[in-house]
Amino acid sequence: MGALTIITPVVKPSVISARSSIPIFRLSFTHLEPKSKFTKSKLTNYTSISSSVSTEEETKTGLDEHDKFDWFSQWYPVMPVCDLDKRAPCGKKVMGLDVVVWWDKNQNAWKVFDDMCPHRLAPLSEGRIDQWGRLQCVYHGWCFDGSGGCKLIPQAPTDGPPVHSFTKACVAIYPSTVQNGIVWFWPNTDPQYKDILTKKKPPYIPELDDPSFTHQMFNRDMPYGYAHFTKTLHQIMRGGPLELNFHKMDKNGFTASEPDAKWNFVSPCLAQCAFTIRGTQKPPRKHFWIFICVPVSPGNSRLICVFPNNFGVWIDRIMIPRWRQHIGTNLVLDSDLYLLHIQEKKLMDAGNSNWQKVCFVPTKADANVTAFRKWLKKYAGGQIDWRNMFDGPLPPTPPREQIFDRYWSHVVNCSSCNVAYKSFSALKVSLQVFSVASVVIVVAAKNGMIPIAARYALSIAAILCFVGSKWVSRFIYKNYHFHDYNHAFVLSKN
Repeated sequence: MGALTIITPVVKPSVISARSSIPIFRLSFTHLEPKSKFTKSKLTNYTSISSSVSTEEETKTGLDEHDKFDWFSQWYPVMPVCDLDKRAPCGKKVMGLDVVVWWDKNQNAWKVFDDMCPHRLAPLSEGRIDQWGRLQCVYHGWCFDGSGGCKLIPQAPTDGPPVHSFTKACVAIYPSTVQNGIVWFWPNTDPQYKDILTKKKPPYIPELDDPSFTHQMFNRDMPYGYAHFTKTLHQIMRGGPLELNFHKMDKNGFTASEPDAKWNFVSPCLAQCAFTIRGTQKPPRKHFWIFICVPVSPGNSRLICVFPNNFGVWIDRIMIPRWRQHIGTNLVLDSDLYLLHIQEKKLMDAGNSNWQKVCFVPTKADANVTAFRKWLKKYAGGQIDWRNMFDGPLPPTPPREQIFDRYWSHVVNCSSCNVAYKSFSALKVSLQVFSVASVVIVVAAKNGMIPIAARYALSIAAILCFVGSKWVSRFIYKNYHFHDYNHAFVLSKN
């Protein structure tokens, strides 16, 4: 069979206009109690999409157990290490599971625990790391070591039974590891998975450990689901036509290529594109788009992305700070954010299995989207298996200020942007204080105490500082709180 050639047009993000808000991820949802390597594909070439994409699902079911994708037998990323603080535990939700990540200085490793104290179910992520390097619940002071064992119950009498050693006093611990600067965990606390790392590892991205490449890690919580976001990443657009040849598919993902690039989807989270820039340079110049899409809960996902390259390294490392790069990344993500949020709701109302009946996809530009949907239906049951942890419809659509919120979705979770936010806030206050102090000096000083030139200088400085503080305040609001994206005022070149 011949390979599929696809021409995809490009739509570029652009200008925006612009308020702080409650994060969308705190919306209520019915929660129930929980009860980069490909194997040799069985498909030699994937050509089910032609110039007229079929509107009927061609995927066949009836796979044997070995070929079925198990959502809870995979490694999932939690957070980039660069955005974790060794001094404090960090709570996250992945695959519907509430987990806490913390640094165990005694074992010199990041640990991932169930975010629930066995005493009275308080979240351990609200606790602290004590002076002995143990995770301490802030509610009643229970302390746990890196193996999940309880080491201290302050309320237990010293001459009584050692209740802290009881099995019910222990915290459930998930297998975890650090790879490519990211903390990964295996979403099963069963002891049989204690050594799962020796049998199966997270997908490895060698460029992230290659010193000849430079990169900056990014993470953000998104107000739409993993499946909706992942299929969209396969339709990422460039500044020109895209000719794509689509190849193999199995339960571990699928691959595609174009003249100067290769695309990989490694199930369940990794979408990667490797570009080779034509030229005579040795070694060849390469650029990567790496997106890791983390399932959080229905209607919510987390994006970890990075764009390594092996050229212009000194410029990236010296001239472009991480927080500045993140402003641009947030701007690009915002361009489709509201559209995807609404789109997911409409598809959910229609039913995930009916997506090709309600979406008209007649061109090759949607080939990757169709491919992901086919993979999802054939190998993974058509949607994420939440193990009965959630029930009911998606949360209602909140105001745009909450959907486009950047502070709770990104700033508080990014070490660089958090520092930049505090620095700009301090600068704003400093300018305001200097402006007021200059005015007070000019007004309070008696005639003759300050030369006329000095009075004028202080007055001008006060005005400039006041205007500067307003500009900084606007900069903080637009880049770290809310920056609306109105497509009616965005110029695009088609």
